[in-house]
Amino acid sequence: MNIEGDARVAYDLAMEARITRLEVAVEHLQRDIAELKADVRAIRTTDFRLIFGAIITVALGNAALMAKAFGWL
Repeated sequence: MNIEGDARVAYDLAMEARITRLEVAVEHLQRDIAELKADVRAIRTTDFRLIFGAIITVALGNAALMAKAFGWL
């Protein structure tokens, strides 16, 4: 092999090593994003339940006040 061929092989090996490192980094990022998605879903569900419960409580409280004010109770 000549010098150009050796340089090309060395370049290809270096490029392959870089690509491998990038693939590993992307895999880690994908795992982290999947964990974040799961956390956001859990928080969103909890928040929805709290807000829904508060809305129901306020609606029942208002209905009770209206019934008391109009003499229905």
